[in-house]
Amino acid sequence: MAKIMKASFLLLLLLWTASCNENNASADKKGQYIPEAPDYADEKMWFTRENAPEGKGADVLYFVSTWETDWTTEEGKICHYADVHNPEHRADMDKEISRIAEYMGEGNNFYAPYYRHITIEGWATLSEDTVEDRFRVANADIQDAFSSFLKRRNPERPFVLAGFSQGGKAVVELLKAMPEDLCEYLVAAYVLGYKVTPSDTLATRNLRAAQDSTDLGVTVCYNSVSDVRYIQPMVAAPCAMCINPVNWRTDATPAILHDTITVAVSPEHHVLVLKGYSGDEYAPIRGFLNVGDFHSCEPWLYQECLRKNIQARVRAYYGGSL
Repeated sequence: MAKIMKASFLLLLLLWTASCNENNASADKKGQYIPEAPDYADEKMWFTRENAPEGKGADVLYFVSTWETDWTTEEGKICHYADVHNPEHRADMDKEISRIAEYMGEGNNFYAPYYRHITIEGWATLSEDTVEDRFRVANADIQDAFSSFLKRRNPERPFVLAGFSQGGKAVVELLKAMPEDLCEYLVAAYVLGYKVTPSDTLATRNLRAAQDSTDLGVTVCYNSVSDVRYIQPMVAAPCAMCINPVNWRTDATPAILHDTITVAVSPEHHVLVLKGYSGDEYAPIRGFLNVGDFHSCEPWLYQECLRKNIQARVRAYYGGSL
């Protein structure tokens, strides 16, 4: 009976996401161009590495951050979204996804859908309303990709959700829409460089803050700054949770990363405060990111910590052995 109910729930989810998806290229009421939606039955719409098809690993579903800027069609219409049918846009996304796959996909199957993410100009408005309005197109793809992901995998196999920046928002929105019974198979959700707001946590029981290095079905969330005065609200506030990916503590106990960087949680602001790190390798983005905050470092500075943690949580899911 439980399996029948689960199948029925998943069918309803698939039908709902299909009805939400925009199937054809169009222009909105303002004459702005919206690219054609991806068909996730088409393998070209995925970056895939299957490293453990028969083993005990997990299935990792990753959502890429923002790569495109506003662009104009031949008809002179402006577009605020990546075009997944444009090989150059997919190649841009691959620059990030391929690097993430190297460590998140180690011992796991790794899947990353190309989606119509909103361009950097939307974020640079610093308007939550603008982002939410434009994100509806991206979110249609995100929910559709998740439905496709569920259909292509063994339903009894554990999975990991992860995303950076705009991709972190994708993970939050997925968890808010995801049937609660799927959390039985969720190893963890990694929201890197984005916020989980108090209202997000009230919207679903699927968003539960990680408390240590091996708890399951939880959300790992963090943002990094040099000082709390540099918190960027568009990505980091208000936030309801934060965990230190170096020592996996949620209190202010500091940890040392790469011998020279001190990383500590600000329990009041739910961000990581870093000392001994300049972040000079990351140029400012439109004057509001990488300016006292370390937004661009989130999936890279802690890469080895995240690699080990995903493996540790997958082992914990299987009872401590792989």
